[in-house]
Amino acid sequence: MDIEHIRSYCLSKKGTSESFPFDEDTLVFKVLDKMFALVSIKKWEEGQPAINLKADPDYSIELREDYQSIRPGFHMSKKHWNTLYLSEGELTPPLVKDLIDHSYTMVVKGMTKKMRESLAML
Repeated sequence: MDIEHIRSYCLSKKGTSESFPFDEDTLVFKVLDKMFALVSIKKWEEGQPAINLKADPDYSIELREDYQSIRPGFHMSKKHWNTLYLSEGELTPPLVKDLIDHSYTMVVKGMTKKMRESLAML
């Protein structure tokens, strides 16, 4: 899965925006200003594609045990974030999409009722 497919998939989610809030390298996808995915453009250009995604803490442990290409989130909370290393060939595009969906759902689930209602109206 290349970066354009990931970008398109993330942006297809309701209420999603993209920005570079930290620096010109880190592309961040947010739903109503809450991060659900981060990508280092520089790493992709260097042939080391990876994406950081939020996950349920118990599910994170399970994923890390099942896949060598999924590790604790680089520069993120190790409890709530995973880094998926895509160059290793272990993670299929459908799995990556499922994990993006899970991250998005986790972030939406943590929003206030008012925020979820405003998202539903988009």
